[in-house]
Amino acid sequence: MKALSIHPEYAMEILNGNKTEEYRTWTTAYRGDLLICNTAKKTRGAVAGYALCVAKIVDIEKRYDGDQICYAWKIAPFETGGSYWIEPLKVKGQRRLFNVDDVLIKPAPFSNPFSAVGEAWYQEKIIPLIH
Repeated sequence: MKALSIHPEYAMEILNGNKTEEYRTWTTAYRGDLLICNTAKKTRGAVAGYALCVAKIVDIEKRYDGDQICYAWKIAPFETGGSYWIEPLKVKGQRRLFNVDDVLIKPAPFSNPFSAVGEAWYQEKIIPLIH
């Protein structure tokens, strides 16, 4: 699967459904499942060095920020057929897009991460990894 390293605080916002766009100075023709890997930078309130979710990239929109161009990578919601949580996976990040073997990626055992089952799973699997 294609993967992207992101600062832990932004990756946690994606995981929690609060961040629906990821901004980059570059674009890609790639659309589909993208493993979100938290960089190793230890950040208070975030998990460092793990992949915790797969964000489905559905579109990339060119934006202008003053004199600079940036690209908003649109992330599908966390629902059936969209983005989804995975079992925490230790990943060493890289620059740009990189590949992680699909056999290592195990979806969480529910379709709605914001359900009671999802909340209990978060408490058990994610909370112990937070700095």
